[in-house]
This record gives sequence, C-alpha cells and structure tokens, in this order.
Amino acid sequence: MLRIAGLILIFVCGLVAADGQNTLQPQDDIQSWNDVQLTVPISKEFDFQTRVTMRFGKNITRLNDGRYQVGIVWKPTKYLSISPFYWFIRARNSRGVFNNEHRFNLSATYKFPFKRFGLSHRSIIERRNRQPANTWRYRPSLTFEKDIPKKIIPGAKFFIGDEIFYDSGVKKFSRNRFSIGINKTINKNLAVDIYYMRQNDGFTRPGDLNVIWVAWRIKL
Repeated sequence: MLRIAGLILIFVCGLVAADGQNTLQPQDDIQSWNDVQLTVPISKEFDFQTRVTMRFGKNITRLNDGRYQVGIVWKPTKYLSISPFYWFIRARNSRGVFNNEHRFNLSATYKFPFKRFGLSHRSIIERRNRQPANTWRYRPSLTFEKDIPKKIIPGAKFFIGDEIFYDSGVKKFSRNRFSIGINKTINKNLAVDIYYMRQNDGFTRPGDLNVIWVAWRIKL
C-alpha cells in the first residue's frame, strides 16, 4: 500500500513539474510597446516629466508589462541633461506571473555639437528593487539622427541607436538593444517616435524580442 502511495506521489509531482515547465515563457517574442510622456516646464533649466508605458507580448496578444515613471530633467547646459527618475513596474516574470518592481535610475545625456547630424550619448545607472533579489544595471547608449527632407516627411528625423546593459545579477553585459525609426514633430506641443527595436538577451525569458515601439511626447 505504501509503495502504491509512493508511486502516486511521484506521478503527481511529475505532473506538477511538467506543468511548471510548460508555463515557462518562450525565448523569442514579437511585442508592441506604447509610451505616453508628459513634460511640464518648471523653469529654464528644469522640467517635470512623467510617463505611462504598456507593453504587449506573446505575439501582441496579452499585456506583459505596465509601468509608470515620474521625475525631473535638469538641463545645466545646452548639450547636457541629467534626469533622476522613479519607476513603478508591474511585469510578468519568466513564468508569466506578475511581479512588482520599484526602480530608481539616474540618466545623463550629452548631445554632441554637430550641425549636419545629431549624435548623443546617454548613460543610465539604475537600482532595481524586486523579488527574488535587488540588483543594479548600467546602460550606455549611442544615438545618431538626421533630418528627413521636408518634401518626404516634413518635421521628421531618422534615427538609429544601440544600447547595452551590464547587470550586477549576472555580473556581465547581458542585453543589447538596436533601434531604428523616425521621430515626427506634429506641433509645438506634440511629437511621436515610431521605431523598430531588436533586443537580444540570453538571461531572461522572453529575451530575444522584435518590438514595434510607439512613443507619444506631450510638452505643455
């Protein structure tokens, strides 16, 4: 009788383990990321900024990630901006279960003074408070942009960029994001960025992403 009970227990545990394996998210995914950013000038050097983001995954069939950002932008010079931000993030983990994260980041962006094209470097240091462990990341990026001729798309720029991630959790550079797209100024208060982003990451699931990213930027 004890042998039969033991065999049943092993069988049930096997089913539970198999079910857990089946819920693990795939490595590749097609996603849609959508931002709405609001900037309110406080003074000549300071802006208040907030953003809401919704990210849809599983081949754009379900909500994977919702996040809210609030912070300020300090512009000490024409070419430099420094931004401390807080993010509240509710996102699915590798098994598709929603978890909360509190993220604190500090970014610095320098725009090189070139006339014929735009070139900027941004560095972000962020602290991630979440389960099962708190970590930090360093994210340097470089972006090139060029005006699109007005006869093609007036008030628009083409841009291309790349960003890499160093993660203290794995103690190595773990992620790369390559982006290409356009940003279009609609009027003095509204602009939109539309671009394709390719992410490669072998440490998270899903980690290898093809993303269509739309970011609306409102400035009062």
